[in-house]
Amino acid sequence: MIKENKMISMTEAAKYLGKEETLGKEMRSFIKKFIKISPEKGEELREKIEGLGMMKINHEHASEIIDLLPEKTEDLSKIFNEVSLDEDETKKILEIVKEYI
Repeated sequence: MIKENKMISMTEAAKYLGKEETLGKEMRSFIKKFIKISPEKGEELREKIEGLGMMKINHEHASEIIDLLPEKTEDLSKIFNEVSLDEDETKKILEIVKEYI
């Protein structure tokens, strides 16, 4: 039964895949090629990003940041293409991401 419909990062999705199911094994194998941090670190990073309390950051932005781990302002601006972050906001996000790279 679906309880909630929200975007999560690939890192967070990895923990929901069944270990014994064939599909779960295949999906985990696929996702491993792209994720850069553990699901636990992904959740921790989401908490820190959302903890900034910035109105411009929504749940989807946080998911993309976790998946991509942007290191530069240019990379971060690709995630926030519909809003513009000021220099201070960008700096705060990149400082948090740097802890997980």
